[in-house]
Amino acid sequence: MEIEHDDRGIWKKAMWLVPLIVIGGILSGIGFGPDEWYQQLEKPSFQPPSYLFGIVWPALYTMMALAVATVLNEPESPARRSAVILFIVQLLLNFAWSYVFFGARAIGFASWHLAAILLVAALTAGKFYRIRPLAGWLMVPYLAWLTFAFVLNRTIVILNPEAGVPLFG
Repeated sequence: MEIEHDDRGIWKKAMWLVPLIVIGGILSGIGFGPDEWYQQLEKPSFQPPSYLFGIVWPALYTMMALAVATVLNEPESPARRSAVILFIVQLLLNFAWSYVFFGARAIGFASWHLAAILLVAALTAGKFYRIRPLAGWLMVPYLAWLTFAFVLNRTIVILNPEAGVPLFG
């Protein structure tokens, strides 16, 4: 038996969630972006051109906002509450990554920070999927990009063993 969903509320929620999350992502990177130090790091051959990040992230943040709007449109439940809390945790971790990598220059820690984001985002996507499959699927491109970002970050660490600084110490 297929469950009927009233999707009218998704767009009302998306009207404020999309700009909130996209702008949050933009603001999280202000002051902590690629600078001269980063330009001098050795990067792998699969490093995307820098303009691509400005295209990919707003698209991913939009899909994430639509996913959480879809979940928030479902009836209140303990499952919905825990899924939204996980979403917020992974989003805050995501917003902090630019500071860790570019601001603190803790590139080794930043890769494990990415692994934590990926883990919490995967748990979020799984919970979203159980609440509403569309919401889980909307998280898949983000999970793919996080996986790529982790590999990219780890490769930069390997190529530049003396470049990073410890985050604590």
